[in-house]
Amino acid sequence: MDEFMIEAIREAKLGLEEGGIPIGSVIVHNGKIIGRGHNRRVQKGSAILHGEMDALENCGRQPASVYRESVLYTTLSPCSMCSGAILLYGIPKVVIGENTTFMGEEELLRSRGVDLQILDSNECIEMMNSFISRCPEIWNEDIGETNE
Repeated sequence: MDEFMIEAIREAKLGLEEGGIPIGSVIVHNGKIIGRGHNRRVQKGSAILHGEMDALENCGRQPASVYRESVLYTTLSPCSMCSGAILLYGIPKVVIGENTTFMGEEELLRSRGVDLQILDSNECIEMMNSFISRCPEIWNEDIGETNE
């Protein structure tokens, strides 16, 4: 597996150790990680700190040209909010650990020219399935689903 996805998975595991949702992300520019993060909605009581948003926040202010040359790695398919940020900043490529437990806005991203690579990582799938079975109420709160 790619070294950068390994780092995104490391972020996801860190989030889980902190009592949060195990979704991690890193942003890579010219072969170097410039931002890393994990879902911290639970830890920070935040409405927006998904893994991708946390990684973007941790990049600090960057010129638009940096984002247009970057790759975002995420352990889970990006939701509407995170996909919007990917489009806003013009990130051209997203590497996704898995989209089995949650299918995000991949069609939208592709329609706007974003190159997506889906890894179907068993480690990412198992990590999310385990979390969802243990904490369905937190998972459903985070993605806006209901138990209908």
